[in-house]
Amino acid sequence: MIHIVFNQVEVDLMKEVTALDETLQGPVVQIRDDFAVGPLAGLDSEEGWQARLAWWQELSEGSPYPGDLVGSFDDRKTVAALKAQLNADPEEVLWIWMGQNQHDVSGYYWLIPQLKEFQGRVMVLYLNNLPFINEKGLIFYPSWLWEIRPAEFLKAKKLARPVTLSEFEIDPDEWNKLVQENSPVRMLEGGKKIAGREASFYDDEILKNLTGEWQKATRVLSNTLNRMKIKTGDIFIMWRLKELVASGRVQAEGDIDKDWKSFDVRLAGKKETTEALPAEPEG
Repeated sequence: MIHIVFNQVEVDLMKEVTALDETLQGPVVQIRDDFAVGPLAGLDSEEGWQARLAWWQELSEGSPYPGDLVGSFDDRKTVAALKAQLNADPEEVLWIWMGQNQHDVSGYYWLIPQLKEFQGRVMVLYLNNLPFINEKGLIFYPSWLWEIRPAEFLKAKKLARPVTLSEFEIDPDEWNKLVQENSPVRMLEGGKKIAGREASFYDDEILKNLTGEWQKATRVLSNTLNRMKIKTGDIFIMWRLKELVASGRVQAEGDIDKDWKSFDVRLAGKKETTEALPAEPEG
């Protein structure tokens, strides 16, 4: 079997899981793009794909990642390699692992129309509203696979089921709706229902972590990522922070166009904390 995940941290996680159970052994493959944000129009064409790539490249300017990170992978080639393996070995199967979040589900919707010819050999494990035990022995409901301890996956494997013929018919229609809507942000509303949102969806989460005092932009970024309940990536959040600066809602000091560490930010329109005392009345 071949395991499919949608987050880098889960590649190593699934390797730990497969090491615990020989019946799960097999390579782990990641779909790397985050289809929960950004343009989706025309991704079945080279022009549309390059437009999405250019969008990511624009957002990534000044990021701490290698300059060739965006464009260094092509999920289309990953899927082509998977299909080649399935064609070469009639016994091979895919296991798609999804957490209850917009990132994984959006990736699933992009992936599934491309696998229709392998109906019956594509399994899905959608850990939707399922209880797990954390490191403290308490029950919790994870949104992401990486929140789950490796040993807990051995119980979860029993939930694997084939993607049905009906799903292979309906889920591509859901993807087409997302493409036609082409919202800049997508949210999971429950089950597998994805709904579009404005680009400003996460702005309030950023603003919560700003005050009238100057802070490093990277500190605001880190605090936002750690505290927000509905997660997205750091590149998108930093882009939104810069957009808030451009709109005048946030002030910046330093070189905002250089790199993420080169500027500080604070809420716009806030008075300095050190104010002059009123004059003593005469007489």
